[in-house]
Amino acid sequence: MFDLEPLPRSLLVLGGTSEIALATVRRLIARGARTVRLAGRPSPGLEQAAESLRALSADVHTLAFDALDPESHEPVLGKVFAEGGVDLVLLAFGILGDQAHDERDPLRAVRVAQTNYTGAVSAGLVAARALQAQGHGSLVVLSSVAGDRARRVDFIYGSSKAGLDTFAQGLGDALYGTGVHVMVVRPGFVVTRRTAGLPRAPFATTPEAVATAVELGLRRRSETVWVPGVLRPVTAVLRHVPRTVFRRLPL
Repeated sequence: MFDLEPLPRSLLVLGGTSEIALATVRRLIARGARTVRLAGRPSPGLEQAAESLRALSADVHTLAFDALDPESHEPVLGKVFAEGGVDLVLLAFGILGDQAHDERDPLRAVRVAQTNYTGAVSAGLVAARALQAQGHGSLVVLSSVAGDRARRVDFIYGSSKAGLDTFAQGLGDALYGTGVHVMVVRPGFVVTRRTAGLPRAPFATTPEAVATAVELGLRRRSETVWVPGVLRPVTAVLRHVPRTVFRRLPL
């Protein structure tokens, strides 16, 4: 048995229109979170997301944030932290891309990599430094099981998530003992509007299931969370399957 950590009351979401992020925020509001800042590109969708959370009696603000503009990350996020403490930064932005098209258009592939990896490196470091300066808080990074091993169907997206995952693990080690907690969340295929029409991978999950796992991970101060949990042993096995066999599997 171990003591459970208190849940955050002040949230900063990088990727404020993410269905997974919004499901997580709704769950945390139900558990006592009161201040939410949704960061993303200005859009009707971002404002609608904010209104939906205000309906839950949360104090919600939006701010302009662009993963592809790393020079803006420090001033934008610095202003948030200057306005008050932040208990949780949820790094939830990212794009799937289109593997077939992206292979034929390297610039599109680069955009996937810059959004999912280099943008996250910049924002993650800025957020981590701010959390460390205040002496407490959690950084939750939405990774993906796709980053565990390259697959023919999504290796561009998967490689960007592999880089993000490794970065987040190392950042967590660098911050160990500082009072800042880094948690990497590795969902499998998540059924959202963004994945509508795509063939479902085995062990598909939902934004609500990911939100539940994030809450439990925060309470336990976990470093890595798999959603669903069965993916942990499954991927451990798949990691050692020979490539000649792996490339023929229906994954």
